[in-house]
Amino acid sequence: MRKDLITDAAIELVAELGMRGLTHRAVDRKAGLPEGSTSAYFRTRKALIEGFVERLAVQEQQEIHLDTADLAGSIARTIDNWLVERNRTLARYAAMLEATHHPELKSILVHSPREQATALAQALGHENPERSGAHITAFIEGLLFYRLVGGGSTTGPVPGTEESFQDLRKAVEKALRP
Repeated sequence: MRKDLITDAAIELVAELGMRGLTHRAVDRKAGLPEGSTSAYFRTRKALIEGFVERLAVQEQQEIHLDTADLAGSIARTIDNWLVERNRTLARYAAMLEATHHPELKSILVHSPREQATALAQALGHENPERSGAHITAFIEGLLFYRLVGGGSTTGPVPGTEESFQDLRKAVEKALRP
């Protein structure tokens, strides 16, 4: 589907060049499409950003597979996969940062695993599942950011390895305790 090709090219551009590199023409070139193709699907830069963030959200949601027998392990595996898919995660964070400076982009911040985290907190027996869900989300985002671009990116295990999975699993186990 052409729309997916465009949003995937936008994701790659943002990961490689940051938000300043995101233009309709640059996306056309990256996707190998005739000039004007991106504009036909996404008339404004805001629409283009919303489009690629929505694509990211769909891709990430498809990767979340919670195993009730091993919640910490399944969350750790998801985080590790997001670290392996580094460009997608970098693009998501770049878009989130862009939204802090441009109120018209705040709608992209709704793409969050918070609802799933709230349901998880409720299943784990937390007293205030909504608040705990927010805490779990913040923890996962913080851990992901730390391992992606923070100090953990230089000192942590290589993403996609058993060592990385086990390291993330230990951290998640601690965070899930009520």
